[in-house]
Amino acid sequence: SPLRVSPPVPVHQRPRMAVGKNKRLSKGKKGKGKKIIDPFTKKEWYDIKAPGNFSVRNCGKTPVTRTTGTKIASEMLKGRVFELCLADLNKDEDQHYRKIKLQCEEVQGHSCLTQFYGMSFTTDKLRSMVKKWQTLIEAFVDVKTQDGYVMRLFCIGFTKKRMNQLKKTCYANTAQQKQIRKKMREIMTRESTSCELKELVNKFIPEVIGKEIEKACQGVYPMQNVYIRKVKMLKKPKFDVTKLLEAHGDSGAAPVAADTGMKVDTAADPANLPDRGAVL
Repeated sequence: SPLRVSPPVPVHQRPRMAVGKNKRLSKGKKGKGKKIIDPFTKKEWYDIKAPGNFSVRNCGKTPVTRTTGTKIASEMLKGRVFELCLADLNKDEDQHYRKIKLQCEEVQGHSCLTQFYGMSFTTDKLRSMVKKWQTLIEAFVDVKTQDGYVMRLFCIGFTKKRMNQLKKTCYANTAQQKQIRKKMREIMTRESTSCELKELVNKFIPEVIGKEIEKACQGVYPMQNVYIRKVKMLKKPKFDVTKLLEAHGDSGAAPVAADTGMKVDTAADPANLPDRGAVL
């Protein structure tokens, strides 16, 4: 059959574009004239100062946008949380598995004064401790230090074989696990509530609490690898600058020494001494 061709559409019936509707045609590409400015040209760097608990005080730098109008740089820095490795803070490679969180609380000049905010373990350390043929025991407790910080402490521990044990496994039964968890909570509460935050951080670093728990649980079931694996800050007391400066080991300006005068040498040459009868 012959191919059928449809008749051409008359000009007045063809669809027409509405006038002035397509606004983008006349303007060209969007964002063409915008200059790309490197955001780091507007930044300035501040030093991060760690509290006195750690041996390395200057532990890093942080960028912040310069003060412009109502946006003040120091206000933007306050509340910023930094996560640092304890190996870097104490120059001790054996503590590489601990991560310390520090929160900026005050800005002095170009320095951010920080305070302890939390602690955690690296994932690889936790994974390396978990093994077969033993029981994993965990406990957590909310504690309040003497200076008003409320924290949540998480403890982890593992059972171990007794001396000269031939049996492959060392599983603790449910009653023993309950007893161990109870002891963990008691020791964590006792050690935390009896001191201030600064002393408590000093207990976390050498793992004093973990060793104490290990010793206390020997009568229930021998334990190994007992650690405070995580510390969360829940509540903080009202901000006090003097307390923060004490934690940083510098409580403001140095005290002015009292003027006690100078010692006079009585055995001086009498020729140099003024005449008592003369009018000075």
